[in-house]
Amino acid sequence: MAGRIEDYALIGDMQTAALVCRDGTVDWLCLPRFDSHAIFAGLLGTEEHGFWRLGPAHAADAQPPTAARRSYRGDSLILESEWDTPRGTVRVTDFMPPRDGAPQLIRIVEGVTGRVPMRSALRMRFSYGRVVPWVHKHEGRTVAVAGPDSVWFDTEAETYGKSLTTYSDFTVAPGDRIAFTISWEPSHKRPPALPEPEQSLEATESFWREWVEQCTYHGPYREAVVRSLITLKALTYAPTGGIVAAPTTSLPEDIGGVRNWDYRYTWLRDAAITLSSLLRTGYREEARAWREWLLRAVAGDPENLQIMYGIAGERELGEAELDWLPGYEDSAPVRVGNGAAHQLQLDVYGEVTEALHLAHMTGLARNDYASLLQLKLIRYLEDHWQEPDEGIWEVRGPRRHFVHSKVMAWVAVDRTIKLIESGDADGPLERWRELRDDIHRDVCEKGYDKERNTFTQSYGSQELDASLLLIPQMGFLPPDDKRVIGTIEAIQRELSTSDGFILRYPTEGQSEGVDGLPGDEGAFLACSFWMADDLAMIGRVDEARKLFEKLLALRNDLGLLAEEWDPRLQRQVGNFPQAFSHVPLIDTALRLTASGAYGG
Repeated sequence: MAGRIEDYALIGDMQTAALVCRDGTVDWLCLPRFDSHAIFAGLLGTEEHGFWRLGPAHAADAQPPTAARRSYRGDSLILESEWDTPRGTVRVTDFMPPRDGAPQLIRIVEGVTGRVPMRSALRMRFSYGRVVPWVHKHEGRTVAVAGPDSVWFDTEAETYGKSLTTYSDFTVAPGDRIAFTISWEPSHKRPPALPEPEQSLEATESFWREWVEQCTYHGPYREAVVRSLITLKALTYAPTGGIVAAPTTSLPEDIGGVRNWDYRYTWLRDAAITLSSLLRTGYREEARAWREWLLRAVAGDPENLQIMYGIAGERELGEAELDWLPGYEDSAPVRVGNGAAHQLQLDVYGEVTEALHLAHMTGLARNDYASLLQLKLIRYLEDHWQEPDEGIWEVRGPRRHFVHSKVMAWVAVDRTIKLIESGDADGPLERWRELRDDIHRDVCEKGYDKERNTFTQSYGSQELDASLLLIPQMGFLPPDDKRVIGTIEAIQRELSTSDGFILRYPTEGQSEGVDGLPGDEGAFLACSFWMADDLAMIGRVDEARKLFEKLLALRNDLGLLAEEWDPRLQRQVGNFPQAFSHVPLIDTALRLTASGAYGG
């Protein structure tokens, strides 16, 4: 059985990523890309669907021992786990070197004290656990082949096969270092080069050290900010600059429920806010690469802007269910692909335009096509902003006039007006100023409940929505406006959990709610960070700091966050780690630092 979501560590090479549990088991790895088929899919099923466990030997009928300690090596993505056993202490170092050739996952076992019996158990299953590969020896190396894929296993330790699994049993003493590596290569090509684990470890550590040195944030929350930045970098697909929302699929928002989605794609919304955080912490090259990815993905067709694309800009992300996988803790169905790709979400135009605006304001080299794209997006909005849409949360129910979508349409027009006013673009300035005023007036008249003094989720509705917390952050209304304060207080009353975190919107248990789905979900962590931002903006800075530090305490021992927090089960839920949680963590840390609202 897979571990709790927060029991996992992330390692990756900025093209794919693996999740490593506290007991030394790799339960998730897709090769060669984030969105490729998994060769270890035990996370969404059982050991029969693929895993790689490396740790102290244990009885066949006993649970694998969990590491007594684990941490990342400094500011890196190199995981170090230590086990204390009756016979001594052992350390395992797990990492994926930034790719220069075949993708590799390297595991180095090091004896610390005593003599510790160890075991490696490697069960490769291709196509999300469905296909058993042909495992054989080739010139002294172990290789698993199925269809277009081959995975090569290299180690100095003796290996043997049993029950369709490759084992190594060995003992380590102080000073011993034994490496294990898997490398992927298309099955029709020559074998990948023999790995050099120690050199790769040194190069990987140097890469992360040099990358983190670029960070311009040196405030009181630096540890949390840097770990979040490393996580965001790990979720970036280096060849194209696309940023995945998470490296996993179908980790449930509701344990045992159906709210299970594939997040291994690039949402324009998530990537745009990620760009914002990277720019404000000194990472201009990543911002430039993402802007180039955006221009390629959208290409000459901004009128048909999708809300998400593949990591290389692919448009077709057809959704399917993998019925041979039982799902994480029986949360079915397991989905790959994402049918929401072709939804209409008008807020995306605002997020993309805001990101391009910020890039321009922070001095990123001008790109004429980026300015042209921005103008084309506004021309589309001129004709379509009054339409209902599926909104920021990708509801599977009927389209509505979501207030947040209209606010972000206003943002798109407002930022484009500023671009024209700066002299860096030409457009119908007066006409778009009128458009900006029309959208603003429409939202304030139709999306605001005067009796309750709060904006609502959609025109004519009574429900609240945590996305309304972005109204002051986007500059739609000033923080001291009574309607803003009323909305913040209404969300605190109606969408807070018992421990003070924020739900996205009301759900209806087993009845279908506004999102067209049965079941409930946890507190959405991004929304909880937005609440902390808003509280700081309206002068309730001590309350903002306390909420922020409660949110930091939800991170696992390695500083990682999933999408949501289940207040009933007191555990993380949803895909993991989640860019949309780590980005607002950075933003809130920057805001609180600027305001001086931090304590000991």
